[in-house]
Amino acid sequence: MGMIESIRGLVASAGRPLRLMEVCGTHTVAIFRHGIRDLLPHDIKLLSGPGCPVCVTSVKDVDTVIALAKEKDVIITTFGDMMRVPGNRQSLFDAKAEGCDIRIVYSPLDALKLAEANSKKKVVFFGTGFETTSPLVAGTLAEAELQRVNNLFIYSVHKTVPPALKCLLEDPDVLIDGLILPGHVTTIIGIAPYDFLVRDYNKPSVVTGFDATDILLGILMLVRQIVQGGAFVENQYARVVRDNGNPRAVALLNQFFEPEDVYWRGIGMIPLSGLRLREEYRHRDIMHTVHVTVPDGQEPKACSCGDVLKGIKVPADCALFGNACTPEKPVGACMVSAEGSCAAYFKYSVARRMNHIC
Repeated sequence: MGMIESIRGLVASAGRPLRLMEVCGTHTVAIFRHGIRDLLPHDIKLLSGPGCPVCVTSVKDVDTVIALAKEKDVIITTFGDMMRVPGNRQSLFDAKAEGCDIRIVYSPLDALKLAEANSKKKVVFFGTGFETTSPLVAGTLAEAELQRVNNLFIYSVHKTVPPALKCLLEDPDVLIDGLILPGHVTTIIGIAPYDFLVRDYNKPSVVTGFDATDILLGILMLVRQIVQGGAFVENQYARVVRDNGNPRAVALLNQFFEPEDVYWRGIGMIPLSGLRLREEYRHRDIMHTVHVTVPDGQEPKACSCGDVLKGIKVPADCALFGNACTPEKPVGACMVSAEGSCAAYFKYSVARRMNHIC
């Protein structure tokens, strides 16, 4: 309880409420699972950020992959949490039920094996995720090039975290006193890509691990910075995260991918926040082999996912939350993924209510 008491003392000395954003969806789930919100003083408000790759995959991207799945001799492979993300009219799960060949994989290497076993098919990996997963895709493509498996393609909606944070901090409606930075992503990219948070925005930030002690210590470090008037990028997760990250993974990522402007569901276009294949590997981009055109998708009406992803609202502020939108029948993407803010709020708030009733 020493850390909690220290946090309470620091918050009391601040003399005002503090708004902290946990950027990573894994942090959101861990905070709920450990009951951390219930331990903190009321003057600390934890807000969820855009660090759920499923949640920020656009309607149009989902619709495009569904259109690809309906093409002749195409097999779509994807992580399981993408299956129920709503597109404009249906999800990948719906398309699979209609007969499209869509398969859940646990690694991009599974897609490579599938391509080897189905040489007359075009096997497409739906590449989602941040800097944590994109080096795995780059490594798989390197292996495909080495083995000359020419029927493996990707549809990349990979995104990068630092540009999204810059976008949030430029938004006048986003009010954040400090950032809990993602441990997994920082394991790859290191600390330096966050320097702009302090240099340009004077925003206290702490890279934090995922168990209860990690998160509480990260919050303590963050609150201490705010109260003392400092702004640094601190590394609570030093046992895993090195200051320079993983240079080999970054080099592999940069070998295959380059930045591009991409649309984040609920947020909008963020400059240089996506990853596309470099020209010399563009033959692995399925859109250069199979040409499909889909209209721009529309966000569901009355859905507040965009404001939730920016920390402007919490899920319970959405009129659809827990009523029209549940994990069984999600309207917005934040209710689909296990790391989505709305799904976490729903799961753990319902569990708390049931425990209270019992």
